[in-house]
Amino acid sequence: MKKDIHPDYHKIKVVMTDGTTFETRSTWGKEGDTMQLDIDPKSHPAWTGAGHKLLDMAGQISKFTKRYQNFGASSK
Repeated sequence: MKKDIHPDYHKIKVVMTDGTTFETRSTWGKEGDTMQLDIDPKSHPAWTGAGHKLLDMAGQISKFTKRYQNFGASSK
């Protein structure tokens, strides 16, 4: 491995939006720094799934299901 090309990998403290904290290793900041998150898996809909709805527009899911209902079934 080449010397002096890798970033410093150290421990930092991460504070979630609800105030909970944990310690991890990162290349961000300096040893002992605290990272305050604005969004995290507990609050952001992309991770929580909040507001996600499966809409069957014009029966597309029904059509797909009907078309491939016997896919993989053996015919004798």
